[in-house]
Amino acid sequence: MPDRKMIRRALVSVYDKTGLVELGTALARANVEILSTGSTAKTLRDAGIPVIEVSDYTGFPEIMGGRVKTLHPRIHSGILADQSNPEHLAQIAKHGIAPFDLVVVNLYPFAQTIASGANFAECIEQIDIGGPSMLRGAAKNHGSVAVICSPVQYGVLRSALDSGGFTAKERRDLAIHVFRTTAEYDLAIANWLGTTGNELPEWFGQIWEQKSGLRYGENPHQAAAIYSNSGSPSSLVGAIQLHGKEMSFNNFTDADAAWRAAHDHSQPCVAIIKHANPCGIAVGANIAQAHRLAHECDPISAFGGVVAANREVDLEMAEALSQIFTEVVIAPSYAIEAVELLSKKPSIRILRCDATEIFPLELRPVSGGMLVQQTDLIDASGDDLKNWRQVSGSLLSSELMEDLNFAWRAVRAVKSNAILLARAGASVGIGMGQVNRVDSARLAVARGGDRVAGSVAASDAFFPFADGLEILLDAGVVAVVQPGGSVRDEEVIEAAKKRNIAMFFTGVRHFSHA
Repeated sequence: MPDRKMIRRALVSVYDKTGLVELGTALARANVEILSTGSTAKTLRDAGIPVIEVSDYTGFPEIMGGRVKTLHPRIHSGILADQSNPEHLAQIAKHGIAPFDLVVVNLYPFAQTIASGANFAECIEQIDIGGPSMLRGAAKNHGSVAVICSPVQYGVLRSALDSGGFTAKERRDLAIHVFRTTAEYDLAIANWLGTTGNELPEWFGQIWEQKSGLRYGENPHQAAAIYSNSGSPSSLVGAIQLHGKEMSFNNFTDADAAWRAAHDHSQPCVAIIKHANPCGIAVGANIAQAHRLAHECDPISAFGGVVAANREVDLEMAEALSQIFTEVVIAPSYAIEAVELLSKKPSIRILRCDATEIFPLELRPVSGGMLVQQTDLIDASGDDLKNWRQVSGSLLSSELMEDLNFAWRAVRAVKSNAILLARAGASVGIGMGQVNRVDSARLAVARGGDRVAGSVAASDAFFPFADGLEILLDAGVVAVVQPGGSVRDEEVIEAAKKRNIAMFFTGVRHFSHA
């Protein structure tokens, strides 16, 4: 095809030798002249593939342990010469330089090196200089040069050799991939060098790659897609879907909230989420019991919800879940018979996710910029009940303390203002998303009904007045945990003391404004 540009001369310099011999064989079979460096040239030569050593071509040896080997005008002129420009061709011919039609380079494994825990000096040595320079030069000059930056592209290259070369569009697509690769590489270096412990960085960047398009966003008129970030744990984005329709934007939002909520607890836990808020969270002796207790909190709202479990879903839980219309279930694993049973329901989406890491920074776009904060995790000293300060009431039984601990860990998942009532390791009433804490207290009590008496309460932030607390106490709440920190703390403490109710201050809040 006239649109294809034949490959006559190639520069090959790779760290990852995967598929190198097969590639060299294909190039040699196509009568392509190969120039190469150091260990790459040795690998090709040992395989009987004709190769010209770059140092022989440039007349300059590799020095400084290989730091300088391809950084030479004879190399970069051959890469950057616009072969449609007679002046460029005349200039390189004057200096005895032939142009390249193909550059095959992959980079030192910098990200893998820092992930391995290597020391600073070792990481610095894995910052590639010549590789990105050659890749960027070839990508800039993609009108004349095809550029390959990953062994996974070798099959495409072999096909191009068989077809007479790459088309202009194919060379452009290869160039785009290069610029994305070098951008990600440079970001990894800049982010690593700029790391300052637990402080927020003054500068950082991220690369987002579209994993799939979605039918629409929160509403049908909004276009949407899901992206993965190479610097983040895979978690939900990397989950494997075992059954069901495609995930929607709202499915992902709720599944993420449910997954995090379930993993705030070390015991077997199930969280049921609807519209990014829990309608039930519970722990149990096993996952089936946790699911039953979570569902009992608000069976009406659980209809069409998203369910997350932090343990394998067994047949007993699957049997109960199969009786309830559920959009998504997500768990680290499933019993075979559980998947078989749930798969009989065509609408349910079954996700398997074994990654529980959470990205340490939370990003929230605002007009003209981005808010960045450390992710709110249940790991602060105030989240340990040993560090709570009791400000009223008498000593509690171990059972009530366990319920308070559960309630405090569970309320993190609730949108503010948040009140969560719990009993026997399960939420029994949840008030969320209200513009004042009094309304949240009323909502939690209303949803809890006759289960409120004898329950405990957690508030994600302090009570600004005693009125919200009094609503809970009037309904039969027997103990309360809250952060404290209000200018009217003494007023709230006094209200608890008058009722001889145990109240604890954590000194940590888990307010969720989103």
